[in-house]
Amino acid sequence: MPQHVCNGAALKCSFGLAPGQLTVLPVNRMMTSGQPAATIMDYQPLVNVSPFGACFSIANPMVAAATTAALGILTPQPCIPVTVSPWVAGAPTVLLGKQPSLDNTCTLNCMWGGVINVAMPGQFTELIL
Repeated sequence: MPQHVCNGAALKCSFGLAPGQLTVLPVNRMMTSGQPAATIMDYQPLVNVSPFGACFSIANPMVAAATTAALGILTPQPCIPVTVSPWVAGAPTVLLGKQPSLDNTCTLNCMWGGVINVAMPGQFTELIL
């Protein structure tokens, strides 16, 4: 069974070199294991999704420019996630503020080609059916 994701969850990007963190603002006033519970709408870059250290996606313009300047040697650059759509798929059976809850099986796409997954949900006691 999937676990409910909350504030402080660890995130992993397929093109990031370090783990990121999910920040959930307490707008829905719902808690899970003492932390604000996440929905699929908690996807805003730098508000909800923190950077992943360095990015090595050649689709990222900063990485492409640095790689070109290094004569084709892949040169990672600081990660600034560009997430423009909500998490997929969410848990439609558990709604928070009329939005599906976020569980640890959901994914989030970055505009630079990365796929962001939940590495650690932030809590381990609440499950979503």
